[in-house]
Amino acid sequence: MERRTIGAAALSVGAVGLGCMPMSWAYSTSRQRGDESLRAVHRALDLGVSLLDTADMYGPFTNELLVGRVLKERREDAFVSTKVGLLVGEQHIVANGRPGYVKRACDASLRRLQTDVIDLYQLHRADPEIPVEETWGAMAELVQAGKVRSLGLCAVGARGGRRSGARLYDTTIRQLERVQQVFPVSAVQAELSVWSPEALESLLPWCTARGIGFLAAMPLGNGFLTGTLTPGEGFEPDDMRARHPRFTAEMMAANQPIVAGLRRIAARHGEGVTPAQVALAWVLAQGSHVVPVPGTKRERWVTENAGAVGVRLSPEELAVVGELPGAQGSWE
Repeated sequence: MERRTIGAAALSVGAVGLGCMPMSWAYSTSRQRGDESLRAVHRALDLGVSLLDTADMYGPFTNELLVGRVLKERREDAFVSTKVGLLVGEQHIVANGRPGYVKRACDASLRRLQTDVIDLYQLHRADPEIPVEETWGAMAELVQAGKVRSLGLCAVGARGGRRSGARLYDTTIRQLERVQQVFPVSAVQAELSVWSPEALESLLPWCTARGIGFLAAMPLGNGFLTGTLTPGEGFEPDDMRARHPRFTAEMMAANQPIVAGLRRIAARHGEGVTPAQVALAWVLAQGSHVVPVPGTKRERWVTENAGAVGVRLSPEELAVVGELPGAQGSWE
């Protein structure tokens, strides 16, 4: 597995990471199997997919517990990324950036993960009632205490139009500029994929100019870019795609030309290359500090995703991907 270096702290990770969220949160719970997920994490580490991305809110808490079972055996093989700042209630999610809470949450994550240090501790969401500098200062104290090695920030924003996302991350960039004055930002995590390229317009260049790593969330478009989803097949009620405007039967059908374009490029690279690998290769080509973090709970997809590092897209192919039709959602 190719290695990539992210952030001023020169953090070395596999070029493709593993998003652990689907193993216990946001996707069809009837298909979640603990043993299967554990095999997927072990397979990832076997392949050099070292960055394991989780959060205390996933489950909540159960995702960290699952990852911890692997870390207990293979801590040296893994780069552990988890998040703080969101609390899950019965029907709602709220931000909590109070310094005391952040420190308690870190200790709880360390216990669940069965480790004595977190490699990358990310602020999941800024608390609107607490100055972000205060939250970040508490996280910096965790670095000084030896409980955390580096800090990151998740950039979560509403989807914009494919070609009009220049202002989408203005608020995030302002937050980053503020916290950067308190303690260095090592990585930013935000959505980046063939059908959601908005980060290319301002956020990714901001990170590139400062040597900050970029973790590309949802690089396979919540599974759509794999070409394995059937329009109209539907999703379980607890699956976040059941309420997603790009995953109605009508919009999935309308967005098939995107997958078809990826499939055509995959065919050029020979038998066995998949649309998903082309989609990940496109993300990898956006910069040497960019690490896609596709989420999955199955060994099969872990193996396929890791294989994307061997797919090198030519400048012509990158241009073809860039010219694919924009993604449509039911709000449009």
